[in-house]
Amino acid sequence: MRVVRLWEVPEDSALLEQWNDLICQMEHPQVFYTWEWALAMQSAYRASRKPCVLAGYDGDTLVGIACLSLDASGKNASFLSATTADYCEFLSSPERRAEFVAAVFPELRQMGVSNVQLANVPVDSATPAALNVAAKKCSLHAYVRPAYTCAQVELGSASQRQQLQTTVARKRQVRRCLRALETVAPVTLACFRSWNEIKGVLPDFFEAHAARFRAKKAVSFLSTPERRIFMEELARRFSQSGAMILTVLLVGNQPVAWSFGFQSYREWFLYQTTFDYRWEENSPGYCLLAKILIEACGMSTLTHVDLGLGAESYKEWFANCGRKTLYATLTTSAVRHAREIARYRIASEVKHHPKLEAVIRNTRARLGV
Repeated sequence: MRVVRLWEVPEDSALLEQWNDLICQMEHPQVFYTWEWALAMQSAYRASRKPCVLAGYDGDTLVGIACLSLDASGKNASFLSATTADYCEFLSSPERRAEFVAAVFPELRQMGVSNVQLANVPVDSATPAALNVAAKKCSLHAYVRPAYTCAQVELGSASQRQQLQTTVARKRQVRRCLRALETVAPVTLACFRSWNEIKGVLPDFFEAHAARFRAKKAVSFLSTPERRIFMEELARRFSQSGAMILTVLLVGNQPVAWSFGFQSYREWFLYQTTFDYRWEENSPGYCLLAKILIEACGMSTLTHVDLGLGAESYKEWFANCGRKTLYATLTTSAVRHAREIARYRIASEVKHHPKLEAVIRNTRARLGV
């Protein structure tokens, strides 16, 4: 396999088609793997992230993509989308994953990369096994540990969808909160898909997210210009393909909750959801999620609703399945390898002692670390 190195994500329509064709060969295609997502990352984070795209070719046929990022030293690599994507992957057919990953790491070693950190690799992928094999061939220390679980709702058959709709609609909290909102004005769901519609709604979405965090004396990641530019880029690019959907819960004409998401590869992914904290008493975010699930049950093109990373309790009230991810580190340093293992084991042990975890969290907050 021949590996070609690119120092940017090119605006190339031919590569776009081949890149996204690879995604359709994956075990579980995701919007996060797309050329459009990589371009949005490059556009928004150009000042802080250096793209490195390794493309694998069999003759003239593209058979693999590793969309990575290098730090300023050039010695540390990660997925370009690691800080924004709920799932990250090496793109190839499952049958060629081991071959492609094995070709990527010698290329990275030749470039002087000594540490690779790979976040949010799906556990049900061919990649974890391929990483272990490649690490042995390249004399790298590999450590693969559990990361997160994305709660999901499997929609199922027609009868199962009907049952799910009924179950969601009859949930006591859904009925109570919707009744309370409806005493103010009728409650409706609005779905925006075109860029012209979405760009008029985004400022309210950004401000609601930031205001909710300010109310908790915290800082929203959407307060940074780079993240807002990134979200705008996603909305602009994916609205062109029809994958983008911004869903808003309205009380009369007043927006009270928002979900920035995608409908692609037979899945509705709820990427970022927020609500107007002034309406928090009546759980508008919970009501929005309930209405989205009811809406999804009527869409035969969808098989799942993915609620995204995060262990928020409201997700567990609806989820009937989930998808786990892994975090992998590969390094030339035995010391760094041992430190990574020790750090994870200590953190795992601390989680079993909530009081100790709270003390450590408060101490780190005071020290600003």
